[in-house]
Amino acid sequence: MTKISIIGAGSWGIALASLLYHQGNKITVWSAVGSEINALNTTRRLPTLPDLKLPESMFFTEDLEQAMKDSDMLIMAVPSIYVRQTAEKMRPFCKKGQILVNVAKGIEDVTLMTLSAVIEQELPMADVAVLSGPSHAEEVSRGLPTTCVVGARSRQTAEWIQERFMSPVFRVYTSPDILGIEIGGALKNVIALAAGIADGLGYGDNTKAALITRGIYEITRLGLIMGGKTSTFGGLSGIGDLIVTCASMHSRNRRAGILIGKGYSMKEAMDEVQMVVEGVYSAKAGLALAKRYQVPVPIITEVNQVLFEGKSARSAVNDLMLRDRTEESAEVEWETNISQ
Repeated sequence: MTKISIIGAGSWGIALASLLYHQGNKITVWSAVGSEINALNTTRRLPTLPDLKLPESMFFTEDLEQAMKDSDMLIMAVPSIYVRQTAEKMRPFCKKGQILVNVAKGIEDVTLMTLSAVIEQELPMADVAVLSGPSHAEEVSRGLPTTCVVGARSRQTAEWIQERFMSPVFRVYTSPDILGIEIGGALKNVIALAAGIADGLGYGDNTKAALITRGIYEITRLGLIMGGKTSTFGGLSGIGDLIVTCASMHSRNRRAGILIGKGYSMKEAMDEVQMVVEGVYSAKAGLALAKRYQVPVPIITEVNQVLFEGKSARSAVNDLMLRDRTEESAEVEWETNISQ
């Protein structure tokens, strides 16, 4: 039996705890919020996953040392804005070679570091991997078929993690491209905000298809310059995660975008959603990275202007549509013109 510790008791952490428990693993869940732990111990339910009943033998604690002791695998499932401070708290209890899988999606806005890089900086003794893909907690908790990708530094680590997660309802692929996986996972939330804004404005399927298609182009162009691989952005953590986040009402980023499109401010939208909207934090970081690498990202730029500069959502869409004419794929060459 593998002992697995879930660091974070939000929807995604609890959904994975349930998944891994039913595959025969011993599960401990940690949260820094005592009221969350008390509620889980008392009710065995999470309000955001009302159909999921957690087993009596699943252990919940706010004692981090107790949660991490003798763990074979740690799963970091806290929101991206809390990753560094949580990793810092974990340092005294983290053993050398500890397998740690980050499942949060985002980029640290101050340093512009990926979350795996943040964790490796705070926990240099750990063997850090990432899990990402089109995987809403609401559906995973219900046992609906889901597919993800795990990225790790070594094939051995990736395949060990893959084996623990694989089940008839949860299929996992492996990849060495941690960077690409994380860039796709973080920036798709920004594009999902744009898709939600378009929905809130009353636009249709044509608009959403354009945002998804041009959005993955922006993500890929930036991700390649940073060192990611083309196949990653065409895979589960790229276009796969982007599609589900832009299309589903499970997506807090899309829901926040819909409210912004209807005239809510960014803060009002986040308050209404009542969950961390990762795309708001990744938007600034994505634009800063694009400026660092001199990559044009018109959708991410317009989202930033709507979120932080008071630009109206309708004006942002108008400016996207009226940009200078250009080619779809500049790297594809024209055939030589033949004179008559």
